[in-house]
Parts: sequence; C-alpha cells; structure tokens
Amino acid sequence: MTLKTICNREVLIAQKSDTLVEAAKLMREYHTGDVVIVEERNGLKHPVGIVTDRDIVIELIAKEVDVKSVTLGDVMYRDIILAKENDEVIDTIKLMRQKGIRRIPVVDEHAALVGIVTLDDLIDLLAEQLKDLAELISRQQKLENKYR
Repeated sequence: MTLKTICNREVLIAQKSDTLVEAAKLMREYHTGDVVIVEERNGLKHPVGIVTDRDIVIELIAKEVDVKSVTLGDVMYRDIILAKENDEVIDTIKLMRQKGIRRIPVVDEHAALVGIVTLDDLIDLLAEQLKDLAELISRQQKLENKYR
C-alpha cells in the first residue's frame, strides 16, 4: 500500500512570514498539531519547513520567549523529511522511526505538497488491519463449529 492511498490531503499550510500566534490559532481551530511551511514555485506549493505544537511549547513557551513577534520562518524545522506519494507505508513507518518523527509531509513527482501522514493515521490504519485479521479468525472458528 502506498502513501497516495492513505495520506491526509487536507494539510494546514502557512508561509515563513506568518506569525507563530497565527499558526497556533490555526492549529487550534483545525485541531491539528502541526503546520507545514510552504513556498510557492510555478504554481505549486513546496514544503520547506514544519512547526509542531510541541516545538511551540518546548522551544518557545518553556523558554519564555515573547511569541508575538516570532515568525514561522524563525522557528520552523528546516531539515524537513519528506515522503513521496508512491512510497510504501511500511517504508515510511521505518523512516519515521529512524528519524524520530511523528509527521511526514507527502509530495508528488514535482516535490509539491499533496498530503501528510501522521503517527495517528498509521496507528488507525494498522488497528483497522488488525481488526480485520481478528474478525477473519473469529469467522473461521464459527465456520468450523458450524460444520463439525
């Protein structure tokens, strides 16, 4: 299964010049823990950074930084790890584990943003697959009991 089939296509995006407070309000409004910073090139949105709710708390609030004047460009994680929409889910899980990241923007063949995959998305997917396997076992046991 590829990321193309499971990635969330509704990604909260912002510009480097947007303020941290604006981004935090968007995260609260849309109940998400991240915002992907994009630059537009040739009409396509290319991810260049990411800011998470954890970044805001650990790197700014806990250090008592006055966040009113901070822009996303000031604090975004620039060495962003990206996945391609044709990457396999299992390979993406391994990459996320290796890099210690919980969210990974997904890009197309032009490196334009098409979605995002989060740890929560992957857990939901795996839980659904495990449920299907458990139901298969249960069904098989019922069939065996019926014909014995």
